[in-house]
Amino acid sequence: MNGKMRRLVLVLFDVCCFAGVNAAYYWVCTVADGSPRYNKEAYIVDSILLLVGIFGFRIALQVNQNVWRYTNTLAYFVMVAADASGGLAAMLISRTIGYYHGVWHFVVVASMTDLLALVSRFAYQVVYRRRNAMQNLSHKRSNVAIVGAGQLGFLLANDLLGNVTSRYRPVFFIDRDNAKIGSRVAGLEVFGENIDVYAIIRKYDVEEIFIALTELDNEKASAIYEFYRPTGCKIKIYDMPLKEADAKNRQKAALRDFQIEDLLFRKPLTINNLEARYYYTGKTVLVTGGGGSIGSELCRQVAACRPDKLIIFDIYENNAYDIQQELLRKYGDDLNFSVEIGSVRDRERLRAVFSNYRPQIVFHAAAHKHVPLMEHSSAEAIKNNVLGTYNTADMAEEYGTEKFILISTDKAVNPTNVMGASKRMCEMVVQSRTDSATSFAAVRFGNVLGSNGSVIPLFKRQIAAGGPVTITDKRIIRYFMTIPEASQLVMHAGAMAKKGELFVLDMGKPVRIYDLAVNMIRLSGLEPERDVEIQEIGLRPGEKLYEELLIKTEDLETTENKMIFVEKDTPLSRAEVDRRIEILTDAVRKSEGEISSSEIKKAFARVVPTFHDPDEINSKAAEAEEMKEFTLLSSKAPHNPGRKLS
Repeated sequence: MNGKMRRLVLVLFDVCCFAGVNAAYYWVCTVADGSPRYNKEAYIVDSILLLVGIFGFRIALQVNQNVWRYTNTLAYFVMVAADASGGLAAMLISRTIGYYHGVWHFVVVASMTDLLALVSRFAYQVVYRRRNAMQNLSHKRSNVAIVGAGQLGFLLANDLLGNVTSRYRPVFFIDRDNAKIGSRVAGLEVFGENIDVYAIIRKYDVEEIFIALTELDNEKASAIYEFYRPTGCKIKIYDMPLKEADAKNRQKAALRDFQIEDLLFRKPLTINNLEARYYYTGKTVLVTGGGGSIGSELCRQVAACRPDKLIIFDIYENNAYDIQQELLRKYGDDLNFSVEIGSVRDRERLRAVFSNYRPQIVFHAAAHKHVPLMEHSSAEAIKNNVLGTYNTADMAEEYGTEKFILISTDKAVNPTNVMGASKRMCEMVVQSRTDSATSFAAVRFGNVLGSNGSVIPLFKRQIAAGGPVTITDKRIIRYFMTIPEASQLVMHAGAMAKKGELFVLDMGKPVRIYDLAVNMIRLSGLEPERDVEIQEIGLRPGEKLYEELLIKTEDLETTENKMIFVEKDTPLSRAEVDRRIEILTDAVRKSEGEISSSEIKKAFARVVPTFHDPDEINSKAAEAEEMKEFTLLSSKAPHNPGRKLS
């Protein structure tokens, strides 16, 4: 039976209920009472008014559009409201036209009709669920425990219990609330979250554990994961995903696997981007390196701001094509954007793009970023990163760009490698242009999870291949953020930027790369060292054990966002920056014909005073503030009282 037919049958059933209640009330008031109180004509008129009122309001409030086997208390409340409103409207009309014979006819008939409708639908739900339960016995389902006996857990349990096709069978809840422990939610018992729950999980043959908690931050998720990991059960999260850039299309709550982002020991960045987003509406925005990890996410977020024009500029056509197709699928003709292929090294190609589109805002994300590759091909870091930034900044000034935002990195802080030194030089280029009509600024942040060439995609490939997972040093630590967080920071800084600022982010707590590898192996359902080997291969050229803290309070100014700061840094003059760039370009000329050249590092040592040899930094790593903070953090990490269950 299709939906329309079911609704028709349900309406006919309700009409029959109304007719039966109405006839019974008339019989009680006239025949059984022995002294008729109603004249037949008036009773018929009032009955018609009641029928039209009750069912008219049900239609208006779409009561019968509900699928009653899946409905909730709100649908029942709406039905009660519809019948009460219909009875009241019928009574008022009856009084107006002179057929009114008292309130009880309207109250009793409307109430009893409503009661029969509610009981019938509730009974239908019970029968449907019982039938499903019987059917579920005939096929294999995995027993699951739900952590969180609140509203979210209740919704998950109801969904699983009422879905005949589900392969999961919830068997109990786990909660920390003493008021809930020992009671029942959705018919399931609630147990306390303590070491005794391990035995209960084993007793009920639980195969998977679902986390259904609101406000589940990284610290809490990490603690929960570590607590339940020894059970050997697969652990999943039931949550309500929402991308800030697409807030109108809120998704329904869904089960998903634990991701490595859930286990990072830092609170997620929250930026109020509403004002920032308005800033980009109606503007012409150019993103260099627009096909890369950060660049493509910037394109997505700019597109959501309804710009007048978005220009995606990239040398790598495959990446540019991917983001082009993604935006076409999502926006079609609603987004005015163009994709241009070219290199920031090529001044004439840049000039053509700037003269044609006249961008008001430029996000400069184009860069070589891989540390070992730039150590080997160091001249390319100067050509692409330093000179590419210089060229793009020149074009921005020449063609009247309002704002120019450079994407930088924490590796520019006391750099120990060519890539970091080149990005520090890029910062100097934009900071020196405080006298320009264009507002220049740089945004510096740490490692970006999941970006091209980052450690997480590498670990995933190595785990999929059966190992080994390679790390350079078990002591190495890094600060992490997600691609959307990094892009939000850039967007926010772009709206705030005035003249030559260097924006930095409070990256939170550091993460040891070894722990990252261990957690990723476990999230894959494997055990480190037993199923997948973790192999230490030694530090790469130019690599240091830790990235230095971006946040040192005495060197920073606060902004309107408590997680974004501006570094106090006296900018160089344009003339001094040009002199240093000449030193670098001279080193490139001297290196022509060579695959790798020591001249480049010598030149960077002259132009970037904070450039250090990595051995010098690593030899003192144990005394570094960042390493001490990590040691302190590790000592305070949640202790897991459990043991591996057999």
